[in-house]
Amino acid sequence: MNERKRRSLAKAISWRIVASLTTMVLVWVFTGNLIISFGVGLTEAIVKMALYFAHERAWNSIKWGVR
Repeated sequence: MNERKRRSLAKAISWRIVASLTTMVLVWVFTGNLIISFGVGLTEAIVKMALYFAHERAWNSIKWGVR
């Protein structure tokens, strides 16, 4: 199945929202501090997007498995 780029982008954004909200809820449950949970959630979202981008760029330079 070939997805359109817009669908893939929507899925990536919706997943990032779900994952970050999960992190925020877990931090809130463990700390009881809503402000800390938002800070951790925001930081987590930014750091993970940057790491994902770097990961993709690194894999882009590896020729293994590409025809």
